[in-house]
Amino acid sequence: MAFRDRKDLKEPEEKSIEISAQMQGIITFKDPVNLKINGNFNGTLETRGTLTIGANAFVEAGINGDNIIIAGKVRGDIVAKTVLVLMPTAVLNGNITTPKLNIVEGAVFQGRCQMVEDFLGVDELAKYLEIDSPSLLELANSGKIPAIKNGESWKFERNRIDNWAASGRIK
Repeated sequence: MAFRDRKDLKEPEEKSIEISAQMQGIITFKDPVNLKINGNFNGTLETRGTLTIGANAFVEAGINGDNIIIAGKVRGDIVAKTVLVLMPTAVLNGNITTPKLNIVEGAVFQGRCQMVEDFLGVDELAKYLEIDSPSLLELANSGKIPAIKNGESWKFERNRIDNWAASGRIK
């Protein structure tokens, strides 16, 4: 039996976008995509999938993504949910939050690095601590709870929250 063009046998098409221009603004992807930036970008990047900053690129942005590979110059804080790789030509000025980090010899990194394993959002943490979301946001905005501002939203590392709660600072 010969197979004809059966849609159910096709592998999902991988979405890829390459930017080689100068851009500014906010780029947000809700679906996974392979995004490669070869030009200049200024603003905010929120991606899913793999983000690659090419060797000739200059990015000045807060970056939030799954897998991030940097070969160019980046100024801004980075939250990588899965892994961050700094290639030999990378120059990064900013703070890093990621569970896995690979800095290849030759890369330059200036900033702080926080290796994390488990992040919670506002609603998840409110349920976890058994408090209402507005009270939690008030604690985060006032700096009374360990939190990471990510664009307009807050993220909380479970281990830091557990230590904070155990210290008796939760009221």
